[in-house]
Amino acid sequence: MEKKDTRTEIIRIGTDLISRNGYYATGIDAVLKEAAVPKGSFYHYFKSKEEFGLAVIEHFAERFELRLVASLTDEEVTPLNRIRNYLETGLARVSQNNCTKGCLIGNLGQEMADVNERFRTRLDEIFASWKERFAACLTEAQHLGELSPTADPHVLAGFILSGWEGSILRAKVMKSPQPMRDFVEVLFASALR
Repeated sequence: MEKKDTRTEIIRIGTDLISRNGYYATGIDAVLKEAAVPKGSFYHYFKSKEEFGLAVIEHFAERFELRLVASLTDEEVTPLNRIRNYLETGLARVSQNNCTKGCLIGNLGQEMADVNERFRTRLDEIFASWKERFAACLTEAQHLGELSPTADPHVLAGFILSGWEGSILRAKVMKSPQPMRDFVEVLFASALR
């Protein structure tokens, strides 16, 4: 494998393991074993486990951003239906994973925000970026008359993001997607009218 491919493979495997087990419970040895890479290779690509964790966050955030943008800017669908489609797709993913993975950024936020300032800062930036994506979609919904002109798109976007992440957490705890279904139902029956 080329160096870049080895680094990418280590990050890909690390993303999967951290998604399932958390940052602290994912040992470097487990990642390297699954990647079939010697330990020296890890330190060739990453100065520390923290650097590796930040690379995993970037990898996930880049992939997720592409999905989020594609969903929330799909001009063939009305803005509120874009949000609904995005949430329904997320619900299907969590259901397919038997409510075990959730959102890597949300998981790491719960695990790392109080113990690692670099992680907390980067995770906060990612959440803020996602909030802005939702706010832009909601602003478009207002312009098209789908959403009340008195609604504050930024407040609603924060509510959607916080509520969605919370419902994912509850789905993991309950081992049931029901909290996510309930969130979508209440969101569209009450908040996005």
